[in-house]
Amino acid sequence: MARSSPGVRRVAAILNFMADHPGQSFALTDLVRALKLSRATCHALLTGLVEVGYLYRTSDKSYVLGPGLAKICQAVAEHFSPLQVAQPEMRTLADEFDVVCTAFFLEDNAIHVRERAASLSHVGVSVPLGTRIKLRPSSAPIFYAWSPRDEIERWAKSIRATPDQRDMLDKGIAFARKYGFVILEDDATASDPAERDIAQAPVHPIIDLKPRQNYPVASLLAPVFDAAGSVAFAMGLHGFDRDMSGAEAGEIASRLRAACDRITGYIGGHRRPVPA
Repeated sequence: MARSSPGVRRVAAILNFMADHPGQSFALTDLVRALKLSRATCHALLTGLVEVGYLYRTSDKSYVLGPGLAKICQAVAEHFSPLQVAQPEMRTLADEFDVVCTAFFLEDNAIHVRERAASLSHVGVSVPLGTRIKLRPSSAPIFYAWSPRDEIERWAKSIRATPDQRDMLDKGIAFARKYGFVILEDDATASDPAERDIAQAPVHPIIDLKPRQNYPVASLLAPVFDAAGSVAFAMGLHGFDRDMSGAEAGEIASRLRAACDRITGYIGGHRRPVPA
């Protein structure tokens, strides 16, 4: 495995330190002390960062963030999207498992299909981009498993959840918190499993995954978290053309979760601790 350059790490340490103290200026001695760098090394790095405009040296010989970084930050703010990193992850998963991989965003109590990647055998049969699917107790756990209890209660009341729906929601949330993903089992009796439609077919979350039992898996879902620890969006795999064992479903779902964790890391997100 290739190792990162010590020089790059030191430059990043300086910029991260400056970003952690916005509006402040620091003298060379301040940065040497804070970052535990030699005076000569720190001075050389600061000089280079000033030359490219990432830092600015004031008349009193202190350093502040420079205009070069402002341009970079503006470009990131205008064009940054987690989907930029999600797309290659989605393509890899879709091709490897011969399925459709979809990015679902929760908007106004509906699941919005914002991005997708389909294997060759699924081109033309996937849920189209822009589709909005009503959020149901079966699909809600992936979005609400890490939410405060009162937020879950408000949503359940807003849809007037029946006792059975509330039981499904609670058990689905418990499963999601335990495994970090949700597996939706198909209740439909379509003669051709490939015709199962995640937008229409009735599904329910699996709440007790038995390794040797076979399941008609409709969809596997895993969350991507934002900087606040909330679910930014969920990625799903669907379009499986056969039943699969609990062990296989869990293995594929774990691969999906790992991809979502990498995207979470890219956007500076973190998994919120499970509410008490």
